[in-house]
Amino acid sequence: MSPSPHQQDQTRGYVIPIGGAEERTGSMRVLRRFAKLCGGRNAQIVIIPTASSLPDTGERYIEIFTKIGVSRAISLPVSERADADRKEYIEQFNGATGIFMTGGNQLRLSTILGGTLMAQKIRRLNAAGVHVAGTSAGAAIMPEHMIAGGSMGLSPQADGVNLAPGLGLTNAVIIDQHFSQRDRLGRLLTAVSYNPFLLGVGIDEDTAIFIPPDRVFEVEGSGSVTIIDPEHLSYSSMDRAKKNESLSLLDLKLHILSKGCRFDIHERKPYPPKKPRGRR
Repeated sequence: MSPSPHQQDQTRGYVIPIGGAEERTGSMRVLRRFAKLCGGRNAQIVIIPTASSLPDTGERYIEIFTKIGVSRAISLPVSERADADRKEYIEQFNGATGIFMTGGNQLRLSTILGGTLMAQKIRRLNAAGVHVAGTSAGAAIMPEHMIAGGSMGLSPQADGVNLAPGLGLTNAVIIDQHFSQRDRLGRLLTAVSYNPFLLGVGIDEDTAIFIPPDRVFEVEGSGSVTIIDPEHLSYSSMDRAKKNESLSLLDLKLHILSKGCRFDIHERKPYPPKKPRGRR
């Protein structure tokens, strides 16, 4: 599934995957930057807490965004597929400048939202300029292909990752979250080995990438982002590996990016943070 097409007079909105466990008190750098991008005090944010099994998740994010100072934050209690097709819920997106998907279980999120009017609405609004952020499970579902589960550890293994269809807000990357904290390098390597067209993006907790329309994203937050670039992959044993067997992947490129670093998805090129003005 590719991103929804946008009109020539429109600019596509940002896509903002967050690695989970973002700061919700104190500096809240990731959430504040998202709110500012959505209009600051004029921001209107729709929260989708579907991935979470906790009944107060949506209300807690309303409190957070209200504390930050946005003018309107609402949560849609979408807990089953019928809810994601309800006209009164779809109408709540009118006037939204940002959409935020909470963490939880990404399969719960995908099985409830996938193929619904709400999923279509999110894709179309993003194409029309509305910014979409998601944390943890909400980040995993953003690409065309979603990591639904898999093994922990550093080494890629056959059958080391489970994939499912995602929302398709981007079709150039595959995303894993809680990356360093939950030791997920192996499963992201396995996911990339399935189709070396994709960039693997592993996002640490309290860390996000802000992907603009030109697809040169910037890292925000306190952790790191791991990029696996298989463009020049010369050999993979995936096609012949047996279940639970370790994989061989030759000539991969790996980048580690922290706050302020940028990455051009189209050119597959990393950049260091921009120098502050006045410094040489």
